[in-house]
Amino acid sequence: MAATKVSASKKITKTPKKVTPSYEFALTAPEAATVYLVGDFNHWDDGKDKMRKMKDGTHKKSVKLKPGRYEYRFVVDGQWWTDPCNENRCASPYGTDNSVLYIPE
Repeated sequence: MAATKVSASKKITKTPKKVTPSYEFALTAPEAATVYLVGDFNHWDDGKDKMRKMKDGTHKKSVKLKPGRYEYRFVVDGQWWTDPCNENRCASPYGTDNSVLYIPE
């Protein structure tokens, strides 16, 4: 009896990956030499996310963030600033305000 070769083919369907969108933070501070973005999304690390200074004096940084609520601030030449363009704020444990960003689903 001859052996019969059987081949089975399965169609593998890949689930598309969810792309985490980037959110661009911006701060106008033309006199500032260095500006860092800090927040709960980077464990408040004031030396991690340096913002890029543009010719017009605006500092920008894009960060990939999933939907949710985030608290953040800027560190401008060593001084912690609340985002002057964002009215959404909450009290921090240090007696200052943090800016709050909501990213919808």
